[in-house]
Amino acid sequence: MTERLDSSRILIYSHDSFGLGHLRRCRSIAHSLTSRYKGLSILILSGSPIIGSFDFKARVDFVRIPGVIKLKDGEYTSLGLHIDLEQTLQMRESIIYHTAQCFQPDIFLVDKEPTGLQGEVTSTLEMLRQRGTVNVLGLRDVMDEPGLLKAEWERKQVAPVLENLYHDIWVYGLPEMGSPIEGLDLSPVVQNKMAYTGYLGRDLPSDLNWVAPIDLEHPYILVTAGGGGDGVEMVDWVIRAYEADPVLPRRAVIVTGPFMPANSQQEFHERCDQLPNVEILTFDNHFELLMEKAIGIVAMGGYNTFCEILSLDKPALIVPRSVPRQEQLIRAERAVALGLASMLDPAGERPVEPMAEALRALPQQPRPSTSRVTGLLDGHQRIADMVRAYIEPGEAATSISA
Repeated sequence: MTERLDSSRILIYSHDSFGLGHLRRCRSIAHSLTSRYKGLSILILSGSPIIGSFDFKARVDFVRIPGVIKLKDGEYTSLGLHIDLEQTLQMRESIIYHTAQCFQPDIFLVDKEPTGLQGEVTSTLEMLRQRGTVNVLGLRDVMDEPGLLKAEWERKQVAPVLENLYHDIWVYGLPEMGSPIEGLDLSPVVQNKMAYTGYLGRDLPSDLNWVAPIDLEHPYILVTAGGGGDGVEMVDWVIRAYEADPVLPRRAVIVTGPFMPANSQQEFHERCDQLPNVEILTFDNHFELLMEKAIGIVAMGGYNTFCEILSLDKPALIVPRSVPRQEQLIRAERAVALGLASMLDPAGERPVEPMAEALRALPQQPRPSTSRVTGLLDGHQRIADMVRAYIEPGEAATSISA
């Protein structure tokens, strides 16, 4: 059902120093809201270097802020500009602040980073709060191991920002998967701002102008490394399983992701050329269509891929990373406990036998829907109801209560 929120505006911030996850989550929320509400306009602020590669629906647009990238030592550096990091951060903060000042949003939705990259959204949060904008922090279902997250948030002085500058905190998941702020000793004021939405279901994009990069007629297992920056070990493990067991019955299609190091991509392409049952791609901007046709998914367990697995109801084998964050490992362990997926732990030697066995079993694995978890994919509906309650509180009170 289409409703109206005429002349309403939402500004979404996503720091997007690397990878695809934050951008894809923000884009999914924006598209869902504009599909439900005519007259609503949404602007996304993003540092993603490939945001222009994605299609955006009507009344959704983006502002590209200068990109940064995190180095192996945890420090950041400018991505495309040959200027020092301090100048880049000053430019980013200024663009964010003045865009918000001109756009005048009813709601400012910040993705994952409460204070933004290096604190760059704090000044914008203060300005918008004074103007009467509703500031909302959106968190994925799992953030990190509590001890690590607590130290990070203490260093960034997050607690007072959550208490004083945010109206609400949305958790894009379910209580059954645990709390993303568990063990952080945050005040009751902050705890009471939290609302679980359920996972963000994904709609398939139109295939009208899509040229499929592979043969879709014959069954395949899709292997995805997400953005690819940290997917080298998983992809290598899958390829080694096919090299060691050439009679694996199911064809594999590997998507490395655009951020996988070029030398690793080249090596994997050369190895896959020698395997008759394995194909390899770098990226496809209609990736959901590739997932929808697959008979099973092998993935690292990032939030967006997990949402797609649930939405498309695909048997999934999760091979999570555990450094620098334990987010994927924690999500995978909890998903296994709820019967939503299976898992292989990549820690240690990664022998080929368990991977080959898991690949054989994957197509027969129960689908996530058999777990019958209540409200599993209610995220977009719940967010839309809360948005209306913020913008038109009188009219939305009944639906929110229900």
